[in-house]
Amino acid sequence: MPPTRPTHVDVLVIGAGAAGLMCAITAASRGRRVLVLDHANKVGKKILMSGGGRCNFTNTGTAPDNFISANPHFCKSALARYTPWHFIELVERHRIAYHEKELGQLFCDVSSKLIVSMLLDECAAAGAQVRTGCAIERVAVADGGGFELDTSHGPYHCERLVVATGGLSIPSMGATGFGYELARQFGHALLPTRAGLVPLTLSGKHQQRMEGLSGVALPVTAHCNGVAFNNAMLVTHRGVSGPAILQVSSYWQPGDTLSLDLLPGHDALALLRQWQDERPDAELRTVLSDALPRRFAQRLCEVWLPSRPMKQYTPSQLGDVARVLAAWPLVASGTEGYRTAEVTLGGVDTDGVSSSTMESRRVPGLYFIGEVLDVTGWLGGYNFQWAWASGHAAGMAA
Repeated sequence: MPPTRPTHVDVLVIGAGAAGLMCAITAASRGRRVLVLDHANKVGKKILMSGGGRCNFTNTGTAPDNFISANPHFCKSALARYTPWHFIELVERHRIAYHEKELGQLFCDVSSKLIVSMLLDECAAAGAQVRTGCAIERVAVADGGGFELDTSHGPYHCERLVVATGGLSIPSMGATGFGYELARQFGHALLPTRAGLVPLTLSGKHQQRMEGLSGVALPVTAHCNGVAFNNAMLVTHRGVSGPAILQVSSYWQPGDTLSLDLLPGHDALALLRQWQDERPDAELRTVLSDALPRRFAQRLCEVWLPSRPMKQYTPSQLGDVARVLAAWPLVASGTEGYRTAEVTLGGVDTDGVSSSTMESRRVPGLYFIGEVLDVTGWLGGYNFQWAWASGHAAGMAA
């Protein structure tokens, strides 16, 4: 039998996640013949699971400072050209009800399924095709220009190839390193990858000191490597989680100093002096139990702070207590890894990619968008906004 003739499209997008679908919508809206291929059995799996099933689809406060990259300037162009307000307009046009939870984070009122349906409806309206359950077996530059792909659905040829394969986080959702392999194949440098926005684990005596506190939550300001995040911490069976910990985890690596302000927004020493004046006979553990979860306050006074009546503390001793409360040392041993990480730090080095078009500087017609690139947002809708913005930038150029 003669070989099957490849199906030709203008733009082929590998990956039907947030970035890939946005790229497809944008390119197809320009009249390009677009095909999206994904190895998973359905599109937008990370969209569906995000925000507890309600999809934190953007953040109204998005700025370049909310992203981590070896080149902090790389994200500026795309973010400036496709803002949260552009995506909000799309959401409102599809009559999807949403609300702001906190700190500019926007969530669907009902379900993240509505965001996936919206993106698929936009693809259909623009004429972009989306096919799932398609394994990609080979990708190469075609002799006559463009790219050729061998897949489980047959061969394809395209003028422009967009890699929107995501990172390594949550392998149970189908995450693989395929995008990194493609980047390497085409001569792109990769920066080391690691889990980001991920719970931290404790071990040895540090875990033993927290034993029995699983489920306790409290507001903290987490400090590490010159950054600070003010939000909740949750004690888990294996360590600590919660928004403040997830945020700071992207800046922490084993061996780094990590401290928590347990009384965020308060001057710990001034508060202790006030308690000493107003409640001189009350023990430290008692007054701390009014400001912190009782079990946590009790454990602090068992392990880190000597508890006695407030009137018995000298000014120097009160200062020592204040320093512990303002910079409580948390000695983490590691993270929960990609299994529970929301994002992957590192990835395709942006030095080899155009910041305005997302096109490879090495291979004309090849594009990288979304999480596969070395651009990682904070917790709170920033990574979705990067997906929309980078997808839009590539879609306008491909």
